[in-house]
Amino acid sequence: MPNSSEPGTTPWWRDAVIYQIYIRSFADADGDGMGDIEGIRSRLPYLRDLGVDAIWITPWYVSPQADAGYDVADFRDIDPRFGTLTDAERLITQAHEHGIRVLPDIVPNHTSDQHEWFRAALKAGPGSDERARYVFRPGRGEHGEHPPNNWISRFGGPAWTRVTEQDGTPGEWYLHLFAPEQPDLNWDHPEVHEEFEDILRFWFDRGVDGFRIDVAHGLVKDAELPDVISSDNTRGYLDGQHPHWDRDGVHEIYRRWRAIAEEYPGERKFVAEAGADSPHRLANYVRPDGLHTAFNFEFLRCRWDAQDLRETIDSTTSSLWRVGAPATWVLSNHDVVRHVSRYGRPQHSWAPGENYRAEGPLDLSLGTRRARAAALLMLALPGGAYVYQGEELGLAEVEDIPERFLQDPIWERTGHAERGRDGCRVPLPWSGSRPPFGFSPSGEAEPWLPQPEGWAEYTAASQQGRSDSMLELYREALRLRREYPALGEGDLVWNDSPREVLSFSRTPGFRCVVNLSDEPCELPEHQRVLLSSDEPAGSSLPPDTAVWLAD
Repeated sequence: MPNSSEPGTTPWWRDAVIYQIYIRSFADADGDGMGDIEGIRSRLPYLRDLGVDAIWITPWYVSPQADAGYDVADFRDIDPRFGTLTDAERLITQAHEHGIRVLPDIVPNHTSDQHEWFRAALKAGPGSDERARYVFRPGRGEHGEHPPNNWISRFGGPAWTRVTEQDGTPGEWYLHLFAPEQPDLNWDHPEVHEEFEDILRFWFDRGVDGFRIDVAHGLVKDAELPDVISSDNTRGYLDGQHPHWDRDGVHEIYRRWRAIAEEYPGERKFVAEAGADSPHRLANYVRPDGLHTAFNFEFLRCRWDAQDLRETIDSTTSSLWRVGAPATWVLSNHDVVRHVSRYGRPQHSWAPGENYRAEGPLDLSLGTRRARAAALLMLALPGGAYVYQGEELGLAEVEDIPERFLQDPIWERTGHAERGRDGCRVPLPWSGSRPPFGFSPSGEAEPWLPQPEGWAEYTAASQQGRSDSMLELYREALRLRREYPALGEGDLVWNDSPREVLSFSRTPGFRCVVNLSDEPCELPEHQRVLLSSDEPAGSSLPPDTAVWLAD
């Protein structure tokens, strides 16, 4: 694989399709019931044939796994559950041989409470240099018995935990915007900057092509640590004024990171998981001296509604084009209910910072039909796209995992009020007629989350070569996306169409039509069908169907 784009061509990351691998659930090579690096390596031909440009791998670092690896104890080594550093280097090399770039997660907002820095902070005590790397504060109240402020963890409950000092007395409180096992770092401390810059170089030196940045919007906090002013922890603030989300100071960090990436050949890139409240705020992350791309959560949160989708597409592209950045489109990821299930229920959007809540009965057939159309819509839009493992198989959310198997910290932190994200993280079905469906070697340990018995029809093997399958739809769409000059980065012009129909053209000679209405819509004349999510009925397009057309 070439290390950079050819002179005069678009940089690879501006229109890349990147496949997200949730490492615990992708493929298990050693038979312990959990995915691993060798499992990924064994499936590289599948990813090559699918047609993706790169893979994003969720954290593979040493971790106690309190939050599926997002509680990192050592950023420079691989967790033994997943393999070794040598395994990671071999994967990077072989992925490149298949023409696939590799982007691991990096988690700069917090560490594990088992990280050597945090263990040293607990031992050193109040006022120490070791504690200054994290956000420690005395509590409120006569005896410091109350948290320093009213901030709420994203996983439920207070965002503060009180420590017991070395002499056995109740001590300071530390901040954790996520689980208590994930103490927040203090990005006002120069050693934190130096540490992460060294971590970037460590992995760039081993050939990774960039990073996905977890909680990219959360690093900088208001030094005064004021109470939040609204119960939902997000609303009621002017741009950049929230005390711990999307503060303007984060961009200075990423300017430095961008400079480090540019020291290396091959157009290394960053993608931000940035919880910005608007496309305008999102654009701040991807200015020319900042990060390269950022996830478009506005698109993911949209209802299956033509006007909502069109407004989101327009606001996203206009905001990002103003700063010279490409859009990235995403339908699902490891933190969100799978879109087959979202689209199969009565439609509602949800606000930034909120979790999707399932409402109403599930029509799986409708959700699948809409998901097929949504895939063609996403892959026809200008910019890049992300595919979450299993969406190319048409997997729905697993909503009936027995409670005894649930592992997401949200389940416990909310007092069992919310089941959390395990339903979108169930190990993939690769082959066979019963669990583990080729995920693990047969006869070995059960997968870490149970798979539905009825997944035989969703395996990659059963969909291989079936023209009507979701897998072959994705393969053909990605093949055309690479071959057809109108697709990828470029223009978008809306065509006249009924209110509940999205129709846009791209140069040269391409049109995408998505029918979101309850009735068939007429197709444009004198154009040939490149690909459709369902067969057009003559000159009309059925409801909840998309088609790619060419002159």
